[in-house]
Amino acid sequence: MVQVRKATYADIAGIQKVARVTWNHTYEGLIPEGIQHQFLSQNYSNEAMKRRIERSLLLVAEVENKVVGFINFFQLKNRNDAELGSIYIYPEQHGQGIGSKLLNAGIDVLNGVSNIFVNVERLTTSGKNFYTAKGFKIINEYDEDLAGNKVKMIRMVLQLKSDV
Repeated sequence: MVQVRKATYADIAGIQKVARVTWNHTYEGLIPEGIQHQFLSQNYSNEAMKRRIERSLLLVAEVENKVVGFINFFQLKNRNDAELGSIYIYPEQHGQGIGSKLLNAGIDVLNGVSNIFVNVERLTTSGKNFYTAKGFKIINEYDEDLAGNKVKMIRMVLQLKSDV
């Protein structure tokens, strides 16, 4: 059974492992391994993870007391919107509803948010398909420089409340 809860410092190693495994699986052939390693080392270091736990909404999904996925939201400044910074689940756990549980739990905690924005690598069909199935709409496409590697990105939004 899947349990979703707020992350604690004790979850850092589990989150780091999920990030490493899923990045390698998701971006193989799209982002060079060295750039993946550099990104993960910076953005998933112990210090970076402590800051995420303290300053953002970081939820983990557990199966049998083992972290199998996580989702991270950041409140956007001066707006009633949030950014979905990351959602990763072990590849062997895909298709079991864990991503949906994480997203729905985040939406519940972010009660009152009007929009959730996310950036997704254009060629990762699993990510794009997941967000589309959850009601996210593409609002633009752009190129991002990731340590000298050009990555084609899509910006999507999930509108939770109408501005009317």
